[in-house]
Amino acid sequence: MDFSYQLYSARNEASLDDTLKTLSSLGYTQVEGWGGQFEDPSALAQSLKNAGLTMPTAHMGYGQLENTDAALKIADTVGIQTVYCPAPPSEAFRTGGGNWQEFAEGLAKIATAFKAAGKGFGYHNHHWEFTRDANDKTPIELILEASPDTQWEMDLAWVIRADEDPIFWMDKLGSRITAVHVKDIAPAGEKTDEDGWADVGTGTLDWPNYINQIKAKTKASYFVAEHDKPSDAIRFARNTAAALKSYGV
Repeated sequence: MDFSYQLYSARNEASLDDTLKTLSSLGYTQVEGWGGQFEDPSALAQSLKNAGLTMPTAHMGYGQLENTDAALKIADTVGIQTVYCPAPPSEAFRTGGGNWQEFAEGLAKIATAFKAAGKGFGYHNHHWEFTRDANDKTPIELILEASPDTQWEMDLAWVIRADEDPIFWMDKLGSRITAVHVKDIAPAGEKTDEDGWADVGTGTLDWPNYINQIKAKTKASYFVAEHDKPSDAIRFARNTAAALKSYGV
């Protein structure tokens, strides 16, 4: 299994072309795109080709995905096989005011269209998706129950930040998990300038064990390195690549 890099982690780098070439030199063969990069899909496809990289997965925001035909055209142009919606569509969902059932049904419609076009579609979690409603249901369950075609890209560190056990969720919904975000959490009080995140292998998470569990309990085809706020995106890429190689990914 090849490992990937979520390019949102490098959103502050001056040159995408230089970043892609650096990632390739560090041993990455795949990257995961994000919505802000798709203004010129043909140019992006050429940049990937020049760096010897592919983009099998990507994030597109819900608003972008509602224009499903345009989203599918981007996927075709860039060579994206599976698109994940990275977050709910408004701040209301993050503060308890969003209608998760309605959102889940909207995602289900997009999943149907993507499947018809021969593409995969899914959802990427943060911590908001694990607050239980009056029926003891979590948003992530509502999202996946709305359509058998909606996949789950588990952001394992965000599951932990939600005070949930990722192994429990792998056991419960592992057949729906098709990708995993690989990120690490710094010891309490450390890396505050990076919102408490850490380069993979330098934090508190037992990633060698988690990787074995992911392989055994899920259908994940992609391990995607991500850091939400690195002070140095290339340092993060370098350290994480070394860690993932040592784990046998």
